[in-house]
Amino acid sequence: MNSFIEKITGMAPLTDQVIATDILVASKAEIKNYALAITETATLDVRQTLTNQLEEVISFHEQISTYMIENGYYHPHDTKKQLQVDLDAAETAIQLSTDE
Repeated sequence: MNSFIEKITGMAPLTDQVIATDILVASKAEIKNYALAITETATLDVRQTLTNQLEEVISFHEQISTYMIENGYYHPHDTKKQLQVDLDAAETAIQLSTDE
Protein backbone atom coordinates (compact mmCIF):
# COMPACT_ATOMS: atom_id res chain seq x y z
CA MET A 1 0.00 0.00 0.00
CA ASN A 2 1.47 3.37 -0.93
CA SER A 3 1.74 6.24 1.55
CA PHE A 4 -1.07 8.24 -0.10
CA ILE A 5 -3.54 5.37 0.32
CA GLU A 6 -2.30 4.79 3.88
CA LYS A 7 -2.97 8.42 4.76
CA ILE A 8 -6.44 8.66 3.24
CA THR A 9 -7.57 5.33 4.69
CA GLY A 10 -5.82 5.72 8.03
CA MET A 11 -4.29 2.27 7.59
CA ALA A 12 -0.73 1.66 8.64
CA PRO A 13 1.30 -0.80 6.61
CA LEU A 14 0.74 -4.38 7.70
CA THR A 15 3.84 -6.41 8.43
CA ASP A 16 4.14 -10.18 8.54
CA GLN A 17 4.45 -9.91 12.31
CA VAL A 18 1.24 -7.91 12.67
CA ILE A 19 -0.69 -10.26 10.41
CA ALA A 20 0.65 -13.38 12.11
CA THR A 21 -0.11 -11.96 15.56
CA ASP A 22 -3.69 -11.18 14.54
CA ILE A 23 -4.10 -14.72 13.21
CA LEU A 24 -2.60 -16.21 16.40
CA VAL A 25 -4.95 -14.20 18.60
CA ALA A 26 -7.93 -15.18 16.44
CA SER A 27 -7.01 -18.86 16.60
CA LYS A 28 -6.80 -18.69 20.40
CA ALA A 29 -10.27 -17.15 20.49
CA GLU A 30 -11.58 -19.89 18.18
CA ILE A 31 -10.16 -22.57 20.47
CA LYS A 32 -11.92 -21.05 23.46
CA ASN A 33 -15.20 -20.69 21.55
CA TYR A 34 -15.19 -24.26 20.25
CA ALA A 35 -14.36 -25.62 23.70
CA LEU A 36 -17.26 -23.68 25.20
CA ALA A 37 -19.64 -24.75 22.43
CA ILE A 38 -18.72 -28.40 23.00
CA THR A 39 -19.78 -28.13 26.64
CA GLU A 40 -23.11 -26.58 25.63
CA THR A 41 -24.23 -29.05 22.96
CA ALA A 42 -26.77 -31.74 23.71
CA THR A 43 -26.24 -34.14 20.81
CA LEU A 44 -23.37 -36.46 20.07
CA ASP A 45 -23.26 -35.57 16.35
CA VAL A 46 -22.93 -31.86 17.00
CA ARG A 47 -20.39 -32.47 19.77
CA GLN A 48 -18.29 -34.62 17.41
CA THR A 49 -18.44 -32.02 14.65
CA LEU A 50 -17.33 -29.28 17.05
CA THR A 51 -14.58 -31.52 18.42
CA ASN A 52 -13.28 -32.11 14.89
CA GLN A 53 -13.30 -28.36 14.26
CA LEU A 54 -11.51 -27.78 17.56
CA GLU A 55 -8.78 -30.25 16.60
CA GLU A 56 -8.31 -28.48 13.27
CA VAL A 57 -7.94 -25.05 14.85
CA ILE A 58 -5.51 -26.44 17.46
CA SER A 59 -3.41 -27.80 14.59
CA PHE A 60 -3.59 -24.43 12.83
CA HIS A 61 -2.59 -22.66 16.06
CA GLU A 62 0.47 -24.89 16.23
CA GLN A 63 1.39 -24.00 12.65
CA ILE A 64 1.08 -20.25 13.14
CA SER A 65 2.91 -20.43 16.49
CA THR A 66 5.77 -22.35 14.87
CA TYR A 67 5.95 -19.79 12.06
CA MET A 68 6.10 -16.93 14.56
CA ILE A 69 8.71 -18.63 16.74
CA GLU A 70 10.91 -19.42 13.72
CA ASN A 71 10.74 -15.78 12.59
CA GLY A 72 11.44 -14.31 16.03
CA TYR A 73 7.95 -12.81 16.43
CA TYR A 74 6.87 -14.98 19.34
CA HIS A 75 8.82 -16.25 22.35
CA PRO A 76 6.42 -18.33 24.48
CA HIS A 77 9.23 -19.88 26.52
CA ASP A 78 11.21 -16.69 27.16
CA THR A 79 9.12 -14.01 28.83
CA LYS A 80 11.90 -11.41 28.77
CA LYS A 81 12.30 -11.70 25.00
CA GLN A 82 8.52 -11.69 24.50
CA LEU A 83 8.15 -8.64 26.71
CA GLN A 84 10.74 -6.83 24.59
CA VAL A 85 8.90 -7.79 21.37
CA ASP A 86 5.64 -6.51 22.88
CA LEU A 87 7.26 -3.27 24.07
CA ASP A 88 8.81 -2.69 20.63
CA ALA A 89 5.42 -3.27 18.98
CA ALA A 90 3.76 -0.84 21.40
CA GLU A 91 6.43 1.78 20.74
CA THR A 92 5.95 1.37 16.99
CA ALA A 93 2.18 1.78 17.40
CA ILE A 94 2.69 4.94 19.43
CA GLN A 95 5.08 6.36 16.83
CA LEU A 96 2.66 5.57 14.00
CA SER A 97 -0.16 7.34 15.80
CA THR A 98 1.89 10.46 16.49
CA ASP A 99 3.28 10.69 12.93
CA GLU A 100 -0.12 11.62 11.54
